[in-house]
Amino acid sequence: MINVPLSVLDLAPVAAGATAGEALRHTTELARRTEALGYHRFWVAEHHNMPGIASSAPAVLLAHLAAHTSTIRLGSGGVMLPNHAPLVVAEQFGTLDALHPGRIDLGIGRAPGTDQVTALALRRTMEGLSAEGFPRELADLMNYFTGERPGPITATPGRGQQPAIWLLGSSGFSAQLAGMLGLPFSFAHHFSSQHTLPALALYRQSFRPSKWLAEPYAMVAVNAVCADTDERAEWLAGPGALSLLRLRSGRPGPLATPDEAAAYPYTEIEREFVAQRREGQAMGSPETVRRQLGDLLARTGADELMLTTLVYDVADRVRSYELIAAKVAGGLRRDG
Repeated sequence: MINVPLSVLDLAPVAAGATAGEALRHTTELARRTEALGYHRFWVAEHHNMPGIASSAPAVLLAHLAAHTSTIRLGSGGVMLPNHAPLVVAEQFGTLDALHPGRIDLGIGRAPGTDQVTALALRRTMEGLSAEGFPRELADLMNYFTGERPGPITATPGRGQQPAIWLLGSSGFSAQLAGMLGLPFSFAHHFSSQHTLPALALYRQSFRPSKWLAEPYAMVAVNAVCADTDERAEWLAGPGALSLLRLRSGRPGPLATPDEAAAYPYTEIEREFVAQRREGQAMGSPETVRRQLGDLLARTGADELMLTTLVYDVADRVRSYELIAAKVAGGLRRDG
């Protein structure tokens, strides 16, 4: 039996009544605290045109977080490659790796992380926005770091830098590609739990040893809200559930308070939607969360778990990670 590394995915949530600046300061506070608690990585995710999420510029935010921490690995979960020219991504993360060697992860996703109108505003052309072009653009990005295919352009910083490249996914496409390229793979169980097991199986079946990895390495991202009691955790988790519902219905906004979420008049269909999205996640007291994460490990065989905690108050966010570090992490094992 081996211990399982635990990591953090944060969206820099903008709470109702707060500013983006406050959200980013809270994310910085959380990075410092989770580093002290022994978490392995701290990732931020690229989202656009969402009033409740302030992590729209991962490279900029990661530079700030790196300056305020010293040991925890920092990365993107992820950078959405269709939104950017590969050269720009290589230069940004080459710069981060040059400044903070051995600490930077470059997690890459193939979805735009936003609506198509916003994606077009980012790229300013339809070329490169299709999923079909993703493998080619990923190859170009990786080549800017390795220089294995000589060309007229050198990324500086970039060439010779070694951020750890990950592929992210919520279905089988990136799982298979990560396996074929011999890259580590992170699966978005927190919003695509029904596809987790098939995608991980495909990743492992497709894996080919590479200079990056000798064996497959799979991380699973999971919603986790831990509090002193199950009832308290359920109350704290309300705003996250309402936020996802509003996003899926085209009405994104700041993160609601727990009282506002509790008072929301859910329809039967909306309640079913929320219940489905909570299946396989971890929410409750330390005992409940330990059981839920243990079950997830048993089903997935994950090499690492990445926890994302979308709650209104940063103190509750920090408290959740403190409880998991103190009362959950030591009891998590997987066969291996």
